[in-house]
Amino acid sequence: MSTPSVGDLAPEVALPDETGTVHRLADQHGRWTILYFYPKDDTPGCTVEACEFRDANETIHERGADVWGVSPQGGASKRAFREKFGLPFILLADESHEVADAYGTWVEKDNYGKKYWGTARRTFLIDPDGRIARTWQKVKPEGHAAEVLEALDAEQAARVG
Repeated sequence: MSTPSVGDLAPEVALPDETGTVHRLADQHGRWTILYFYPKDDTPGCTVEACEFRDANETIHERGADVWGVSPQGGASKRAFREKFGLPFILLADESHEVADAYGTWVEKDNYGKKYWGTARRTFLIDPDGRIARTWQKVKPEGHAAEVLEALDAEQAARVG
């Protein structure tokens, strides 16, 4: 599946959180959404990325945006990850990797010669009209939340000006 580009309508997201509540991107109309895909709950890089989004969450929320993290693990894993690190934003379980497929983040990986399928670390900034405003195809966990917040500010300023 190809990755949506800037200006494209964002593919729909309808996934459960750790309580089973389904969150739909369509319900975000009028708000900015930071949709970030990560490989696995409670692993070193994913924890760094999640904790940086946690630390920036209040500022992000003040800017009229929400953070949604998506990975293939189920609700129990999401609950444990949220509780362990005090994550205040939504974590969604994409166990069938349907949404990851739609965003082009379900990819073949190679780890020391062993090939397997998994989630690529990628982020999408979705505008209040449901369109892709920015994409990050190669994400390094350290400093990523600050980079996304900076882009959110720039996109919002461009709309006002």
